[in-house]
Amino acid sequence: MSEIPEIPEDAAEHEAGHDFQQDRWPASIAIVTCIVLYVVLPEALVIKPTWLVPTLEVLVLIPLIWSRHRNEVQPEWARKMAIGLVGLISLSNVISIGFLVHSLLKTGSSPTDGRTLVFSAALIWITNVIAFSLWFWEIDRGGPRVRFTPKERWPDFQFPQMENPKLAQPNWRPRYLDYLYVALTNGAAFSPTDAMPLTITAKMLMSIESLASMVTVLVVAARAVNILK
Repeated sequence: MSEIPEIPEDAAEHEAGHDFQQDRWPASIAIVTCIVLYVVLPEALVIKPTWLVPTLEVLVLIPLIWSRHRNEVQPEWARKMAIGLVGLISLSNVISIGFLVHSLLKTGSSPTDGRTLVFSAALIWITNVIAFSLWFWEIDRGGPRVRFTPKERWPDFQFPQMENPKLAQPNWRPRYLDYLYVALTNGAAFSPTDAMPLTITAKMLMSIESLASMVTVLVVAARAVNILK
């Protein structure tokens, strides 16, 4: 892995802050997408009352967007709220997976028909990918605000550009869309592809995502067989 070039701390903070501002909108759009996908799920696959989780997510998202829009330096409370919001999205999605499996295994009349279950599984899988892309974005090297600055931690992921700096511009750093790609390939292949997890935290997150994706895909496969019959 190539060494991070030495740059003045003030310049590094300013540059990382600028990158964080550029990355905040893709991440915010991803969160809004997760909320919308949850809202359109069938009632049988969401936590009751149905308005509870989306309302909580919106109540957390509004001050978070406001803070990121007004402050170049991310306050500590905003980072904690962001991690808490991603945790809420992930937890509610895991519970929906549980409801999905229950609907498949339920004997007799099912609260949702086969086609609806397949459609719902697709929404849950997409939410799973987005949620874990946000986890990767938030944890790697201490978060997007301090990434590639003197305050950063050891890397949680090794990207190809880090192993071979000739593949990217000088002082390259991963952005949110890089983590979205990592989450997408991990969710589809059930294993790392180009970016390797280096820390226990990253490995556990990727394992949970793979397991959730595997269960969701198996549900789709099992129900699809019945539909084709």
